[in-house]
Amino acid sequence: MGAFYDTYLLFRVYPILLLFSTSFFFSVSSALSSSCKLRRQFHLNGLHKAGDVVLGGLFEVHYTSVFPEWTFTSEPEQPTCKGFDTQGFRHTMTMVFAVDEINSNSNLLPNLTLGYSLYDNCGALVIGFRAALALASGQEEQFLLQENCFGTPPVLGIVGDSYSTFTIATSNVLGLFRLPMVSHFATCSCLSDRQRFPSFFRTIPSDAFQVRAMIQILKHFGWTWVGLLVSDDDYGLHVARSFQSDLVQAGGGCLAYAEVLPWGNDPAELRRIVDVMKKSTARVVMVFAHEIHIYKLMEEVVMQNVTGLQWMASEAWASVDVLQTPDFMPYLGGTLGIAIRRGEIAGFKDFLLRIHPNQHHNNYGNSLVRVNQFWEDIFQCKFAPPPAGWVEAGRALCTGQEVLHNVESELFDVSNLRPEYNVYKAVYALAYAIDDMLSCVPGRGPFSGHSCATLQRLEPWQLVYYLDKVNFTTPFGDQVTFDENGDALPIYDVMNWLWLPDGKAKIQNVGEVKESAKGKELTLDEAKIFWNFESKQPPWSVCSESCPPGTRMARKKGEPECCFDCIPCSEGKISNKTDSMECTSCPEDFWSSPQRDHCVPKKTEFLSYQEPLGICLTTASLLGTFICAVVLVIFIYHRSTPMVRANNSELSFLLLVSLKLCFLCSLLFIGRPSQWTCQLRHAAFGISFVLCVSCILVKTMVVLAVFKASQPGGGASLKWFGAVQQRGTVLVLTSIQATICTAWLVSFSPVPHKNTQYYNDKIVYECVVGSTIGFAVLLGYISLLAILSFLLAFLARNLPDNFNEAKLITFSMLIFCAVWVAFVPAYVNSPGKYADAVEVFAILASSFGLLVALFGPKCYIILLRPERNTKKAIMGRGTTKS
Repeated sequence: MGAFYDTYLLFRVYPILLLFSTSFFFSVSSALSSSCKLRRQFHLNGLHKAGDVVLGGLFEVHYTSVFPEWTFTSEPEQPTCKGFDTQGFRHTMTMVFAVDEINSNSNLLPNLTLGYSLYDNCGALVIGFRAALALASGQEEQFLLQENCFGTPPVLGIVGDSYSTFTIATSNVLGLFRLPMVSHFATCSCLSDRQRFPSFFRTIPSDAFQVRAMIQILKHFGWTWVGLLVSDDDYGLHVARSFQSDLVQAGGGCLAYAEVLPWGNDPAELRRIVDVMKKSTARVVMVFAHEIHIYKLMEEVVMQNVTGLQWMASEAWASVDVLQTPDFMPYLGGTLGIAIRRGEIAGFKDFLLRIHPNQHHNNYGNSLVRVNQFWEDIFQCKFAPPPAGWVEAGRALCTGQEVLHNVESELFDVSNLRPEYNVYKAVYALAYAIDDMLSCVPGRGPFSGHSCATLQRLEPWQLVYYLDKVNFTTPFGDQVTFDENGDALPIYDVMNWLWLPDGKAKIQNVGEVKESAKGKELTLDEAKIFWNFESKQPPWSVCSESCPPGTRMARKKGEPECCFDCIPCSEGKISNKTDSMECTSCPEDFWSSPQRDHCVPKKTEFLSYQEPLGICLTTASLLGTFICAVVLVIFIYHRSTPMVRANNSELSFLLLVSLKLCFLCSLLFIGRPSQWTCQLRHAAFGISFVLCVSCILVKTMVVLAVFKASQPGGGASLKWFGAVQQRGTVLVLTSIQATICTAWLVSFSPVPHKNTQYYNDKIVYECVVGSTIGFAVLLGYISLLAILSFLLAFLARNLPDNFNEAKLITFSMLIFCAVWVAFVPAYVNSPGKYADAVEVFAILASSFGLLVALFGPKCYIILLRPERNTKKAIMGRGTTKS
């Protein structure tokens, strides 16, 4: 209905109103070029006072009106206004009081008397527009023009109107003539358009700030899922657009629903809206509407018993006590809202108590209808002879002698002046602008040629100039000034509806919200706030619960952005704040915690001395070293025995030392890799094993040489296998490996490396060989010597040798080759520390194999069968074999 109403105003009413306005301003008699004649007389409820300068006012003293159909050509009849509005009457009286106070102030407009001409808009746009045109054009039947229509305008400025829609219509026309209009209650943000409304000002903040203030409260309590109800007019529809856009920009939440409250009586639509509210999961409902809308809505809410909602009120109804009834308060208790800044006006209550019907008359000599109706409303009486039955119904005749001091009425409660305070500031703003204009020094003025404005030749836009510059402080301590859009400094009080245990209601101030150079500021005294819930705590109103750290938000398809799922971050990624949109990857050396809310250093993995595997290998290595040392001691102690002497004692000693080095070099593969251990481990391993295998190879070759020397004519071969040649051969063979290791370390040295490829959550410390070729040559050379030793020993296994050492060498080299052949695939397929463990195991296994195979039987005879450790026994055994 509201959309139809606005369309009707746009296409039918506004053109007629504009036509009326042009007739008022440009109706010049064809007979008299120096005079203007009023084309039509409007009979409106008004309150007037003469003065040197007159200010106009538009207020809603009645909230309904009945008037017949009218056209431009027919004489309109006097409309009938009904429903006396006490608050509107008090707004009117505030302007009367302000004008009287200014007139008694010798410091403001000292040589000038202010008058006023106030009209009742009766809650109807057409009547309000008529009144505005009457103020702009005057009500005189005919007046002379001076110098081509120059002269003092009928009014210099207008205070009002109360409704945004009325103000838009009026200011659209008055703005064409730059007539100043200062509203105390019109909040539509559209009125901040200076191009469209060049002479409009207001002492109430615009809805744009009201919306931002509401969003501040929503964010403060964490309410991200709210419903929005607006009235079907300029006020509500502009707020709806502004609220939705600002809410998205502020990231403050989402709208669960947005509904337009109908004008008039539409029970079906109200039932539908309340049903939407009841089904929604949103616990917070914001309402930008007038009290008449809220009243009808709450009747339906009570009927459907919709409880558990947190209501948020716009300034239009946040401080309206007519809604605080026993029926509504169980639902509206705890309402939070923003209200117009409260102010104090000294002496205003005494002024209200002096109001009397005989005190005010209009220019036509009739007693003012609105004052009479106020008197009738206060004392429940009637001035005119009442219709039959009134006296019986309890309505007596008014005598005019009634005493206001004996009446309890909200009209006289001046402790909570809000719209009235804005009216007061609006009147003073116009007065200060006029005072500044009259204080202009000729030759130093702001206009062309440094001229000043005068009352005799005043043009309305000149007063607009001074209104733009207004800056004063009220007795209450508030600064009044206007920005470039004509808006006042934005500040609101935050109100809370308190439902007392005795069933009474109270509206209390619990904070304020304002904008300043520091930005938006919200101050709340949460300890004072009454919450109408069993928990006595603020409600929780979200579409989806906040995603905790360790998760990210995933929008639900087709739903508002406040509705989402919480998806845990994948491994290696984290989110360390609530409601993260994305998970961030941890740095390379870090991994996500189990909760995925922070990065932790990755576990480092290497073959450690502290872990069981490392302990076992270390123990085996030390055990092997110890056994080698014991065997070496045994051999040294029994070096003069036939068993030791017959088995090439010097090479045996060297072999035991090399085996000892092999066992010890395995320790370089255990522990955290470092630069020196990486370089030393393979070099020590390679040289130690070459030394060991070289000794075995030389021993094998010596066995073959001895057997050949025992053959006829073979004695000459022994000269190539003397002690010097044996030592030289071992040294040469070992030097070749040392050369290989040196070249490898110089060209592509092994280095420690943090490997992250094996595991995502671990760092494997390993030694990178640097050159695979170098490592392959090192192993290949050992393999070559080992294979050669195996082949020679295999060929000599059945030779008639003392104790047949060739057979033992064959068996030991078979073990050695088998271990290292199995090592290669196991090493390649073992990740991280297990590769080192495999290599250590191969070193230890091959070393133990050589040690046991070569020295086990000999130690057995030396220690346990000493009777066999004689030259005769050894030689006899050899004779028996042959």
